[in-house]
Amino acid sequence: MVVASLTWDLALPGCSSLKEERSVIRSLRDRLTNKFNVSVAETDFQDMNQRAQVTVALVASDGRLAESTLDKIDRFVDDHGVALITGVRRELY
Repeated sequence: MVVASLTWDLALPGCSSLKEERSVIRSLRDRLTNKFNVSVAETDFQDMNQRAQVTVALVASDGRLAESTLDKIDRFVDDHGVALITGVRRELY
């Protein structure tokens, strides 16, 4: 069994308020949860309206499956279009 996490530092250039930032993050979080059945949380920068940090966690039966799923999730976030990825951290346990 493998536990994996993927963390993105995101820039949200179109957000001028915390309400807009929360809306973007909530939409991304809901889409990731529904499409990939993973746990998603905003893990930093909650008080900044043009920055966010989002982390995804998942459990897989082996490392290859975890890596493959993380690759798909990373592409999905990159293609989301509203947020620009400024940093990525990937961990497998």
